[in-house]
Amino acid sequence: MAYKWYFVRCQSGREKRIRDNAQNRLKVAGAEEIIPQVLVPYELVTDMKGGRKRTVEKKLYPGYLMVQADLDDPEDTRVITARNALRSVDGLRDFLGSRGEPTSITEAEVTSILSRMQESETRPQVTIGLSKGDMVKINAGPFDGFDGAVDEINAEKGSVRVIVTIFGRPTPVDLKYWEVEAV
Repeated sequence: MAYKWYFVRCQSGREKRIRDNAQNRLKVAGAEEIIPQVLVPYELVTDMKGGRKRTVEKKLYPGYLMVQADLDDPEDTRVITARNALRSVDGLRDFLGSRGEPTSITEAEVTSILSRMQESETRPQVTIGLSKGDMVKINAGPFDGFDGAVDEINAEKGSVRVIVTIFGRPTPVDLKYWEVEAV
């Protein structure tokens, strides 16, 4: 069996439910051998909401699922059964490709997507939600209560450089992103 990865269009916002339904339909149809995996590509992202740090799943491709399948012989009855089982799932469209024929994803793209998913499991990406020049209020540390302007953002380190006026002079202060909030 020569498994390849494909993208399948689906209704945006319902990817997980559609994935579960597709896996159940494939199991009932006995087509798990043709299509062994259906994935929702995502990455974990850490952000601040309501003053609390939280980790959420962010879909890499909203409105699409990744399917591992062996579709080399379109005349094979098992392949036809598997494709019909997928088509019967509510909210699932068809494979991405030209003229109704599925186009596989290159191995480099698959490796990149899967490694990005795995990497985010161990070290979630940080989204700061601020940009240079935004006014912020410092809510922790020795500068608690001070206002300032964002000068620099380092998403990899999760830090923000804020220009605070102390004794009439602008002073740069390096802070963690959760120590500031937008004004």
